[in-house]
Amino acid sequence: MAVAGGKKFLIPAIALLGILPMAAVSQSLSDSGDSTTAVTIVTPVKLDLTYERPTQETKLRNYIFDAYGPYPIGGVAFASGINQWTNSPPEWGQGAEGFGERFGSNLGIEAVGTTTRYGLAQAFREDTLYYRCECTGVLPRTRHAMFSALTARRGADGHRVFSIASLVAPYAGSMTAVYGWYPSRFGAKDALRIGSYNLLAYAGGNIALEFFYSGPHSLLTRMHLNNAHGAPLEGASK
Repeated sequence: MAVAGGKKFLIPAIALLGILPMAAVSQSLSDSGDSTTAVTIVTPVKLDLTYERPTQETKLRNYIFDAYGPYPIGGVAFASGINQWTNSPPEWGQGAEGFGERFGSNLGIEAVGTTTRYGLAQAFREDTLYYRCECTGVLPRTRHAMFSALTARRGADGHRVFSIASLVAPYAGSMTAVYGWYPSRFGAKDALRIGSYNLLAYAGGNIALEFFYSGPHSLLTRMHLNNAHGAPLEGASK
């Protein structure tokens, strides 16, 4: 979603409860009556980190949800409200008609950007779905989420590469808007500025996916709101 005039208001609500799983190492000391001390070290269970590429069905479902689902609609409505409040751009005026112009514009930017991301990812054989970090700790996980905004998985092993689709997508939507339906005074600099805000917004969405629990018993699952651009937690089928 974009805010006309280059102003972006990104307020990601990130729940940080329960996001610090620690690998516990415990020592059990026993005294058998002599000088021998028994030490037991409990090591963490190694997770199965085998990468599985998402199916075409998974990617199509995520694309529809990511472009036209409740998250983008809600974000577009919020951004359009900010535009209305700041009267940006002023050429669109106020009232229901002005809000409609802004809502349609932001929705168009969102749809073009998301379609570009998934389309280019398909063409370059990139997997741009978000995969949660295998690390622990707030800073490493936040760094992983931000870094993932410009990277993707490729190949059968899912090695991480710089993503052309992820770089181009935020600017495709803003360029389309500026040269398609924005007032004529807007130009390439405005498109680049708005696109950069869109990229930051996408990174914010990754942070939310990283820290919000969306497992089978989560509130998001019960509300059918857990199907964003994140990879399925249980892994996708080849």
